[in-house]
Amino acid sequence: MGNPANPSSARGSVVDLKTARERLGPKGRNPNERAPGALDEGEFSTKAAQYDAFAASLVLYLKPADVERIREAYLFSDTAHTGQMRASGEEYITHPLAVAGICASWKLDVQALMAALLHDVVEDTGVTKEIIAAKFGAPVAELVDGVSKLDKIEFESREDAQAENFRKMLLAMARDVRVMLVKLADRLHNMRTIGSLRSDKRRRIARETLEIYAPIAHRLGLNQVYRELQDLSFANLYPHRFAVISRAIKSARGNRREGVNKILEAVQKTLPEAGIIAQVYGREKHVYGIYRKMVEKHLSFSQVLDVYGFRVVVKDIPSCYLALGALHALYKPVPGKFKDYIAIPKVNGYQSLHTSLIGPYGTPVEIQVRTAEMHRVAEAGVAAHWLYKSDDSALSDVQKKTHKWLQSLLDIQQNSGDPAEFLEHVKVDLFPDEVYVFTPKGRIMALPRGATAVDFAYAVHTGVGDTCIGARINREPMPLRTELKNGDLVEIETAPGSQPNPAWLGFVKTGKARAHIRHFMKTMQYEESVALGERLLGQALRALGAEHAELDSARWERLFKDSNVKSRQELLADIGLGKRLAAVVARRLAAGGGGLEAESGVDMRSAPVTIRGSDGMAVQLARCCDPIPGDPIIGHISKGQGLVVHTHDCKTIAKARRKEPDNWVDVEWDPEPEKGFGVTIRVITTNGRGILAKVAAEITAADTNITNVHTEDDETGNYANMEFSIQVQDRAHLARVMRNLRRLQEVVRISRAKN
Repeated sequence: MGNPANPSSARGSVVDLKTARERLGPKGRNPNERAPGALDEGEFSTKAAQYDAFAASLVLYLKPADVERIREAYLFSDTAHTGQMRASGEEYITHPLAVAGICASWKLDVQALMAALLHDVVEDTGVTKEIIAAKFGAPVAELVDGVSKLDKIEFESREDAQAENFRKMLLAMARDVRVMLVKLADRLHNMRTIGSLRSDKRRRIARETLEIYAPIAHRLGLNQVYRELQDLSFANLYPHRFAVISRAIKSARGNRREGVNKILEAVQKTLPEAGIIAQVYGREKHVYGIYRKMVEKHLSFSQVLDVYGFRVVVKDIPSCYLALGALHALYKPVPGKFKDYIAIPKVNGYQSLHTSLIGPYGTPVEIQVRTAEMHRVAEAGVAAHWLYKSDDSALSDVQKKTHKWLQSLLDIQQNSGDPAEFLEHVKVDLFPDEVYVFTPKGRIMALPRGATAVDFAYAVHTGVGDTCIGARINREPMPLRTELKNGDLVEIETAPGSQPNPAWLGFVKTGKARAHIRHFMKTMQYEESVALGERLLGQALRALGAEHAELDSARWERLFKDSNVKSRQELLADIGLGKRLAAVVARRLAAGGGGLEAESGVDMRSAPVTIRGSDGMAVQLARCCDPIPGDPIIGHISKGQGLVVHTHDCKTIAKARRKEPDNWVDVEWDPEPEKGFGVTIRVITTNGRGILAKVAAEITAADTNITNVHTEDDETGNYANMEFSIQVQDRAHLARVMRNLRRLQEVVRISRAKN
């Protein structure tokens, strides 16, 4: 499976399993002869020896009956792939066997291991999903089918195609995380054996791995796989850079050996003296991690001081903190560099204490302290001690967190309109730099760095996010757009009937929040667009001398068929969104007689559309001229935006009115507008103390709300230029504001800002 594993020969046929058993020979050696773990495919001369080593890892945690079922799956796969070879020249069966070996090192269940052995038979042989289901059970068949579908994904340069593929992959993983675990094992083995491919194909697969599969491995907590995929991808994308940094690490290993050994000896001596039993060993930062740090922080290799670090593994959590105290007594800690991921684990379940110390030669040394169980989870993540259960109570904390994240993918999918939008939402959650905050009840919540109170509200519950009106952070009232910091205590204030604000999209960070806000906007815009389309079509029909009620259903059905729409609502929404012109639709409805004439010279301005001011997202007041009641206005049907209202004298529309006459409709103000309208006024005053306060007081005295103020002095410093954004009811209200301001002796000039 995957590109390096594509068979070079024709598809093999399925032969009798008895023949396969005879070719394989005896079941294998004593399982205890081989240590468990992932296989190095070059270590064994035959596939039988490779299978023996694989089987040795199984008997350590599976029942004999399960091992026999896995053997049957292996024999079936070997038979199905008869005659197929990998690009490297090896028998094809060595690939699924190696993939199953990686899965066995994670101690995956029997169904996942059988799926790993069979993951290519549907795609590359004549075996069907139904045959696998009949022989090995429906769950195994579903896993094989899921992995096979993922393998058919081709990541292309076109963004929309890549987004659609990425969406399919994540949704398959959301249904059963074992699909992705098998896929990651498959990709890891393909990357280890990628050398047989052309250089351009290697680079394409490496980029795909670095951008998609490595981050998924990290999000699932498989840090060992994550690091290896990154290094293998880096080596194939930038072989020269990889070689240079690898040589530098090797050289530094020798140069820093004395310092590393001195620290190691000191730590190994100090901990037992403090009564702490621990394993201490050095760890080397992986090549891609060093490269990324050099690029992001603009450092040379010699400036990267934490190439080497130490890991301390102790028996329990209290020992972690005792060890930390002993280490801080041994070497001085670097202020601000301590992180407690035990009390507050990362979202992928990672736990450790991180501290940076000043070593004997003045260089910082990073030390991680964890228990043996934490170490297993840190390396294997969601796959650590895997037991696949449908009952959530049987899952570990890491698996529960992963399950919750996978369910959130389905939630985002339901509220995303297209694959590109889904990809945008998920990437934020897939590549997080976490910030940890507290609910009023003390529950810890992890959010991406830069997340706001609105993100927190949606993380608590969709209903809380939709109705939030304010926030208290650390018991202080704060704006909803406030960015959260580690340790913040966040309380959300809600109000029944309140709705998401489209302006929130300007600052929210999480995919869930963005998806729900956009879904609400689209729903509201659709409903409002239908209502606007009804009004516009009614206006156009009245200009032709008809009403909606006069049109029989046959006319509508013909129009739906000709326009390729499914319903009247869809047609009206298209009119409201500017995708179709009301005049054209009305004339097409008129065609065919019945007292309606499809004349091209009909005056479409006979029944203006009424503007109330609270028409919603389907009707917008143009920002270029800020029309208010009392201004002569005209409406423009703008594609995708609905009806945009301008003043008649707006300079920005003069050319468009000549070029697109059919896109303009007459509109008029409702006699009783339903809200305040924004307008900007410019005021020039003499410069002096307290002038801004005087001007603001006169504006508010006219029962006007100020939403924004901008001031600056002129070049001489004698005058002040002030710009106020205010809310008024109509032109008469604006005139009253301006009269109030003219009473001030300091006011030199006042005007309404337009265009």
